[in-house]
Amino acid sequence: MQRTSFWLACAAIAVVSFGANESAEASAIKQTKGQFEDKFRQLDEVLPTPNVYRSAAGEPGERYWQQRADYEIDVRLNEELRRLDASETITYHNNSPYTLKYIWIQLDQNIFRNDSRAERSATFGSHPETDLAGIDKPARISLGELRRQQFMTDNELGFAIDKVTNGVGDALSFTIVGTNMRVDLPEPLAPGAQTTLGIDFGFNIVEEDAVGARAGYEHFPDDAREGGNDIFLIAQWYPRVAAFTDYEAWTNKEFLGRGEFTMEFGDFAVNIDVPADHIVSASGVLQNPDAVLTDEQQRRLKEAETAERPVFVVTAEEALENEKAGTDERKTWRFVAENVRDFAWASSRKFMWDAKGYQQGGDVQPLVMAMSFFPKEGGDLWKKYSTESVIHTMDVYSRFSFDYPYPTAQSVNGPVGGMEYPMITFNGPRTELQDDGTRTYSLAEKRFLIGVVIHEIGHIYFPMIVNSDERQWTWMDEGLNSFLDGVAGREWDPTIPWGVEPRSIIDYMKSSVQVPIMTQSDSVLRLGPNAYTKPAAALNILREVILGRDLFDFAFREYAQRWMFKRPTPADFFRTMEEASGVDLDWFWRGWFYSTDHVDISLDRVFKLQLDTQDPDIDWERRRQEEADKPVSFFVRRNEIEGRKTWVELNSDVRDFYDENDRFTVTNKQRNAYQKFLEKLEPWERRVFDRAIAEDKNYYVLDFSNVGGLVMPILLQMTYADGSTEDYRIPAEIWRRDAKNVSKLIVTDKEVVSFAVDPNWETADVNIENNYYPRKIIQSRIEAFKSERGTDHISRDLMQEAKTKLKDESDDNNDD
Repeated sequence: MQRTSFWLACAAIAVVSFGANESAEASAIKQTKGQFEDKFRQLDEVLPTPNVYRSAAGEPGERYWQQRADYEIDVRLNEELRRLDASETITYHNNSPYTLKYIWIQLDQNIFRNDSRAERSATFGSHPETDLAGIDKPARISLGELRRQQFMTDNELGFAIDKVTNGVGDALSFTIVGTNMRVDLPEPLAPGAQTTLGIDFGFNIVEEDAVGARAGYEHFPDDAREGGNDIFLIAQWYPRVAAFTDYEAWTNKEFLGRGEFTMEFGDFAVNIDVPADHIVSASGVLQNPDAVLTDEQQRRLKEAETAERPVFVVTAEEALENEKAGTDERKTWRFVAENVRDFAWASSRKFMWDAKGYQQGGDVQPLVMAMSFFPKEGGDLWKKYSTESVIHTMDVYSRFSFDYPYPTAQSVNGPVGGMEYPMITFNGPRTELQDDGTRTYSLAEKRFLIGVVIHEIGHIYFPMIVNSDERQWTWMDEGLNSFLDGVAGREWDPTIPWGVEPRSIIDYMKSSVQVPIMTQSDSVLRLGPNAYTKPAAALNILREVILGRDLFDFAFREYAQRWMFKRPTPADFFRTMEEASGVDLDWFWRGWFYSTDHVDISLDRVFKLQLDTQDPDIDWERRRQEEADKPVSFFVRRNEIEGRKTWVELNSDVRDFYDENDRFTVTNKQRNAYQKFLEKLEPWERRVFDRAIAEDKNYYVLDFSNVGGLVMPILLQMTYADGSTEDYRIPAEIWRRDAKNVSKLIVTDKEVVSFAVDPNWETADVNIENNYYPRKIIQSRIEAFKSERGTDHISRDLMQEAKTKLKDESDDNNDD
């Protein structure tokens, strides 16, 4: 303990000392002359100081630590009341070097309380469900928003904490602060020690369609069973220990709905008591299949391990039969999940269940059971694509990171569009019921299912295993995962618009409603483009344009493997990618992640140059030709057309030497100067000069301006006079001494007739009009339309409207 204290003291002194030096150094670097802006300034003064916990290489330090929380939970689902009641035992391991006097617990369900900070801080008119009033325009509120407000008013929501105890059952003092609860320990928890908490709790489950939550129930009133059926997707459902980290201590920032979750790894043993005809999907592995599945269902599950296509464990016929009846009997499903940061589950009598074994090999987890749970509303869409998409995701993601380490990977259909947890994901796409009783799906819905399954299963890698802080840095899981789901998606079907390419982010990058990627989630103006698309596009550019696939893939894999089952920060990602690739990327992180600059590189001018030979008989003849190629004065040309003679032509006797020789006439003095020039050259200079004259190459100087402010490589394509093309890539470092304007000399064997910047749209350049020299005509379309007569000036025909027949409910819905 004393040794630990000593090292902590040393580390603290080092941090303080470095911080002081860093501050002094940063304040000393001031550009007070000219307009120079250093886009390549290193990020050392921005990133946190490396220490014994996190190294300068971006990997866990020699004294890295993280906490652990193990859970034993007994939970009962009351289907009629749509309520959960449960008791949990938490074993909390203090692996930190600090003594803890209290433990913070997350109570995420409290966000649904009417007095929650999220609800009280919600604004009107700042989202699509509401609209502010204006002159002669009423304010607007959607029926969906009214429904949400009414549901929250009519139902008692949020956690009911019945009691909190220690390991021997003694009551502990606790204080609820919004979506968090502080539990005061009777004795401080020393480093290396552990403590046990017991919590009895319950809550009413929200209707997902009503409140737009990440979990909840969905009601099917038209099912054959009296009263209909429900699908329950259960998440953020138990009081969870907040993360305690080396970089922030307790991560107890209020849950406001957007920034997701930060948790500790641990083992879970969960007993789920549900109606006997329900089928349950959950994080982890089912421990008692013989108690909850028939012998035939158990046989099918075993068969699925080696099947080439998914095998139904619970068939459509069995699910349909379950839908019809209902029962008062109950069953308890027992699950164990090891080394996970969370636990979620789903339950319904509507579920079909198919499964297929993913034989990934390796020593850790050679067999993974990929499984899908879905109602008849999922139809053939889910039968064909869900489980296969799960397997495809693991196959691709593992190439970029590590073998999938868990025994199951599940996709569950319900009211949630897409949400992820360890070993289980919630995904929303459905089929449509037609008048003839069949079910069909659109191309968009098919693509949605494949895409959302890939994305959510991908999240089991990031952040469920590479455990980044979602609440603080959404992009670390959503952005990295969107990048990888784009890779996996293109390997599934490249025609699907995955929306993560550079061209996908152009409109956002030139908009005024953006903030830097490195912005805390709750303050981001447009989360989708900011946390998903822009970082994904940036990583695609980093892989395809800047580093190349080999360097990028090695570095990215190194990051994933370093931080597997650990807690990385943005600095760890940035440093690992640089350290493992061997390429300075500070300019890239600074531009893409710390600024709102955009890419707009303009090719302003191109000069075509020819090397002077210094031989006056050659060079001055070239100059004479250049002069001759210039347009003749229109005054002179019109005089010639009119037949007017010049005075000299009319008086030839006055012609002299200057009338016979122009200013390009070469003299012997010039020839002697040329010979003297050659004689003064050093031998190596003469060889270089003679070679350049003999090769007679084409010289071009290109002037570029950085209109958007974001420095990037210049991807140049040259088109030659013979119709061939050549790509010429200029590294971003060309901007290091002038981030606004640069010129580049390019020497070619063949004549160039045009230049293009980023012709394949690889860098997210927002303006292609200034990318061509000579300028290129922009192709578009024009539509003819029929003018409609305006009606604003026509008064309301109240007399006619009064004659309109009043419809009753039996009438059709056509307007008169």
